[in-house]
Amino acid sequence: MKSTNKEYVQLAVAMCRTGILGYGGGPSVIPLIRHDAVSRYGWLTDDEFGETLAIANALPGPIATKMAAYLGYKLKGVRGAILSVLAHILPSCIAMIALLSAVNYLSGSKTVAGMIAAVSPVIAVMLGMMAYEFAQKAFKGLGKWIGTAFLVLALVLLEVLHLHPAIVIVLYLSYGTVHYRILAGKNKKGGTA
Repeated sequence: MKSTNKEYVQLAVAMCRTGILGYGGGPSVIPLIRHDAVSRYGWLTDDEFGETLAIANALPGPIATKMAAYLGYKLKGVRGAILSVLAHILPSCIAMIALLSAVNYLSGSKTVAGMIAAVSPVIAVMLGMMAYEFAQKAFKGLGKWIGTAFLVLALVLLEVLHLHPAIVIVLYLSYGTVHYRILAGKNKKGGTA
């Protein structure tokens, strides 16, 4: 019984922490959620987190909230999902309501502008590190040349042809499904022979 309550507390604390410290929107929160879910508490493996993140990116809505809901649901079902989402969004909502009266005063402050400018590079580095780690896994699974080709293809589809990101994600998910089935079929044939 105590371990059940302990998991609820850990989930609430982790999501509250990511909700408070995740400055700059959903993508900046993902490395924080990853640290808690994978490194600190071991709720997911790194591969599971990457797969969950890919699926969450393909679905509409805020990415951090979807990740919080998934973690809560995985650990404690519907109650865990509700607790996780509330713990993630309530600190920000309360802070926004409490600070709303000071917005006009702080909007012209050079100190606040300096703080925002100082935080932006940190967020860029965190996202870059996470992208690098996921790229390493992709290159490891696909091979260096195929991984590079897929990276270049994604850049061309997104930046040159201006294809909607959702379409690119669906194309890559489709490829991954076909590729996985081919590998599974080869492994099945190789195992029976």
